[in-house]
Amino acid sequence: MLKQLLRTIIHAGRVSETEPPAEQASEQLSFPSGSVHLRHLDVGSCNGCELEINACFSSIYDIEQYGISMAASPRHCDGVLITGVVTKNLVGPLHQTIAAVPAPKRLIAIGDCAIDGGPFLASYAVEGSPADLVPIDLKVPGCPPDPATIVAALRELSGR
Repeated sequence: MLKQLLRTIIHAGRVSETEPPAEQASEQLSFPSGSVHLRHLDVGSCNGCELEINACFSSIYDIEQYGISMAASPRHCDGVLITGVVTKNLVGPLHQTIAAVPAPKRLIAIGDCAIDGGPFLASYAVEGSPADLVPIDLKVPGCPPDPATIVAALRELSGR
């Protein structure tokens, strides 16, 4: 089942056609410490993805056992979880938050809206999808993606 979940994860710009995806992805995405601190940034979502991200921290999925935790300040993080389409008012905060994260940083798009804009892309208040505005390292598709898929994707970051 885990292999099926990992197959649904899209590695944007990280997988070449000559190397096997799993080997190259683990080399480029994982952090050597095995511990990953993430900052969540909602740039205009319907909150469906946020509910699923919160479920990842419940006792059922317990994502913290894999060394993944959330932090309040982007300056203390290794990456940013981005959900939703980017509204015109949140273009600046998106870039400021990403700039505050120290290198090497990973940007993770959670949900279809963050990947391609979803059903909200045509709105007058939307600037675009995060994938159109910033370089995304890991994409987790779904509307919203289930917690097991999110956990499987984020485990690649911690290497656990």
